[in-house]
Amino acid sequence: MRMPLVYVLVLNYRAWQDTVTCLQALERLKYPNYQVVVLDNASDNDSATQIRQRYPTVELLELPHNLGFAGGNNVGIRRALAAGAEYVWLLNPDTVPDCGALAPLVELAESDPRIGAVGSILLEMDHPERIQAWGGGQVLLNWGMIRLLTSSHQAKALSYISGASLLIRRAALERVGLLDEGFFMYAEDADYGLRLTKAGFKLAVAEGSRVLHRGGTSWGKEHLSADENFAASNIRLFRKHSPQPLLASAFYCIFWLLEYSLRRRWASIGALWRGVRKGWQLGAFQQGRF
Repeated sequence: MRMPLVYVLVLNYRAWQDTVTCLQALERLKYPNYQVVVLDNASDNDSATQIRQRYPTVELLELPHNLGFAGGNNVGIRRALAAGAEYVWLLNPDTVPDCGALAPLVELAESDPRIGAVGSILLEMDHPERIQAWGGGQVLLNWGMIRLLTSSHQAKALSYISGASLLIRRAALERVGLLDEGFFMYAEDADYGLRLTKAGFKLAVAEGSRVLHRGGTSWGKEHLSADENFAASNIRLFRKHSPQPLLASAFYCIFWLLEYSLRRRWASIGALWRGVRKGWQLGAFQQGRF
């Protein structure tokens, strides 16, 4: 099998402990041709110093300000393509990839040039026996719904690959463009999956690629800013891709209003409305520039 150059991008924001754990796992990868780049998204703690002290030979790019998930990773993608990478592997800092996680991703991508992106089986960090996502999720554009898939039986419903572990082919990046930086946090991966399939690329999941994923490292699961940003990004996603954005947004709001009410998360309902308003006010759609 050919061993094309893969650039592994780890975007850190405040969570240097998680990033260091991820880097430790990457040292054990059973793939001979990869380069790791850590991007620090202007963390307001000593993340860059801590990472550099522990991994002085790993390339660390310190961004001048927080560019979000899309903007931060786009810096790394440009760096990877300029260095001749044939694939870029986006990997969340709160992940621990198995030593055999990368090779199956590349092998599957190499089997068909029409595959634009490949995902891993994401497992719960604290309960590795539980599948968090079977590669990614489904977007129901008419119904304002986004859900993670958890079984290979749902493979035909795959709309996007989770950004927690996302291998992208160079040719796909060159044709479709970079991540849309209008998504500061959340929905960037869903947007990119929809753009890939619209451009004629296929999405795939490598069942031999296993990655532990915690999730919610930067914000925390109950943080109201997370709820607000989550709603804003998803509303923007439906504005961009749904044939009926108003209807999709309405269904989305009803679902989360019921969800938060059942959980008695009253403050999250306020965050939902703020996020919906923000989602309709966000600027023009873009794909990132090389």
